[in-house]
Amino acid sequence: MHFTFELSGRNPLVGVFSAVNESVWEHLKLSFWPAIMYAVIEYRYLKRKTDNFFPAKTMGIYLMPLIIVLSFYLYRAFSEENLVLDILIFIIAVAIGQLASYKLMICKGISKMYTKFSIIALILLASLFMIFTFYPPQLPIFQDPISGGYGITK
Repeated sequence: MHFTFELSGRNPLVGVFSAVNESVWEHLKLSFWPAIMYAVIEYRYLKRKTDNFFPAKTMGIYLMPLIIVLSFYLYRAFSEENLVLDILIFIIAVAIGQLASYKLMICKGISKMYTKFSIIALILLASLFMIFTFYPPQLPIFQDPISGGYGITK
């Protein structure tokens, strides 16, 4: 995966919202933050039309990185890295996440207690993306395959 923006390595604020290296974890930001921004826009128009907005968005937003990680490591177990396949996995993951979100959003009978849990879960994931930009665990998913480093570089 080769989508890192040069600016992100120099500006910590930009680094929170974009990939700061070529690790799998950092590339998950490319689905997470736009999905959050899209959800903020959607909320304005859908908040009175559904009771399931936050549970639906949370499920979709969690599905995207899960599908990306599982698909990426599955295909890499059997073949070399392929940029076209990486992009295809990303597109499919976003499409599935949005479709799953929509399907849950139109369901009836979802308990209101899931709304609070969903908001907390989104805040938790956003916090992890921010924290791990600067203090990533020393695990393969966080390691830049090019430099061998972790997180934002100075």
